[in-house]
Amino acid sequence: MVIADRLSARLVGAVTRPGRLGALGGPALWALFFLILLVPIGLFLLVAVSPAIVGQGRAWLTFANFATALQGQTLQGLVDSLVVSATTAVISVAVALGLAWLVQRTTIPGRGLWTLLVWVVLLTPSFLVSLGWERLLEPDGILVHLGVPTTGIANVFFGPVGVVFVLTTKGVPFAYFAISAALGALGREFEDAARTHGAGRWAALRLVLPILAPAFWSALAIVFAETISDFGVATTIAATANFPIATQTLFNAVDNFPANFPVAAAVGWLLVGSVGLALVAQSRALRGRSYQVLSGRTRPSVRVRLGRRGRALALTAMGAFFGLSLGVPFAGALSASLVKPTASSITWNSLTLANYATVLHHPTLLGPLGLSAALACVAATVAVVVGVIVARTLTRRRAGPSARVLDLLLLATVGLPGIVLGAGYIFAYNLPWLNDIGIHLYGTLILLDMAYLANTVPSTTRLLVGPMAQVQFGLHDAARVHGSGGLRAWRTTVVPLLSRSLLWAWLFGFTGILFELPISQLLYPPGQETLAVAINAAFANYSYAPGTTLMVVSVGFAVIVVGVVLLLFRIGAPRGWQRVGSAR
Repeated sequence: MVIADRLSARLVGAVTRPGRLGALGGPALWALFFLILLVPIGLFLLVAVSPAIVGQGRAWLTFANFATALQGQTLQGLVDSLVVSATTAVISVAVALGLAWLVQRTTIPGRGLWTLLVWVVLLTPSFLVSLGWERLLEPDGILVHLGVPTTGIANVFFGPVGVVFVLTTKGVPFAYFAISAALGALGREFEDAARTHGAGRWAALRLVLPILAPAFWSALAIVFAETISDFGVATTIAATANFPIATQTLFNAVDNFPANFPVAAAVGWLLVGSVGLALVAQSRALRGRSYQVLSGRTRPSVRVRLGRRGRALALTAMGAFFGLSLGVPFAGALSASLVKPTASSITWNSLTLANYATVLHHPTLLGPLGLSAALACVAATVAVVVGVIVARTLTRRRAGPSARVLDLLLLATVGLPGIVLGAGYIFAYNLPWLNDIGIHLYGTLILLDMAYLANTVPSTTRLLVGPMAQVQFGLHDAARVHGSGGLRAWRTTVVPLLSRSLLWAWLFGFTGILFELPISQLLYPPGQETLAVAINAAFANYSYAPGTTLMVVSVGFAVIVVGVVLLLFRIGAPRGWQRVGSAR
């Protein structure tokens, strides 16, 4: 605790005294990343090539573990992951382009609502969506209770098609935010020039699309990385269909007894390398080309006015996407939670609230929700503080080479599968010599929250880098000149400008940690199951009614938390804070 207090004090000092951030972002910052990222990831990946150095075998240098990973079920899982991720990335970008064009370039009603729903899809974990679809289509699912045969569609859905479908719905938000920002900022002069020279609307669109290539490639890379690292679909739909996925094979290697850490580490190398290939492809595609089309003369784009038929088609398309990505799985989960477990069909007599009474009065079911909420609150808060420090470090005008190294580390970690990070924590903090010197972290909630923090800081930082880069720190310096202390200067000049970004970064971290599955599955202490582990365990034990009800309750709880936080910001935040970053 003394070390943690000193580390926190050094971090706060780095924020309030920007000069301390320096070339390396401060020793405390690097010490934090060393403990939560470099040590567990580095030691875990090292096991693949040198098992003896950490007591996992006799070989000091070997590549036999890679040979084992590149055969049989493990190889099949890797190939499946690559194909699924590439397919998902392409489809997600195509769908996101359509959504972004409707929201940014047309007069479709409810533009704010559609953007909010994209955030809801982003915040909804893939394994919850998968479980919702399973409760609809499985042999004893809701549609069967309604008398609707599901054998044909279930045979198609429980396999590659269903895996790609669910991952696409989860990949669209990442692609949407990458594309919509570029599409919204792009002026209309290129379209006007094309139309002036006789080009039709579609020909003008074909002219504009290549200009958005950086956004497309960025979207492809991030969706590919998010998809190949996904564990929720691998442990639900893919597992049900016996469709091997790389993240599941890595988990099996670690979770089996005895654990095969060297092969698991080799699979981790292959997953990280796959993400690296996506980033290399993005870099090569954009190398040597200029996409600098924005200037002071850029004219704002004009929204296409939709007629009655156009509005109907646009609203139908929007409704179809969000209905399939949110409405149908949540409706399936909600209806399943209201049906008696012994019912053979859905009638008024088969509906009950007994499942909710069981969950709300059963500490072993509701307890995981409270535990995960507490852990998520702590980790999300610390992640936002660290994210602000790192974002400030990366956006300083005189950021040195070490800042670029830090940026590269964060970029690599964004695409790091959570299952690799969790396995790294098992290995790094369960070494015998740590217990010999009195450090007992393995099997504790402290280690679990450290892993949550490590998994959340990179994405939180990426969310804050853009807003931080727009802040003019001359305001902060002026406040210091006029006698304000470091914390007061930040509170009165920087925090108001970043308030909305900090709010959404916290909500993003909180909801992500609340439903986090792979790290929780590997690191939760015995007898202290987290929310995602409890839901997954209920379904694995065929306790569908309690599992589905707990899922509905937890989603409702998350929605309430988001609503309350936004309401408190609206009521309690100064009016000036609310104006910054809001649309008129």
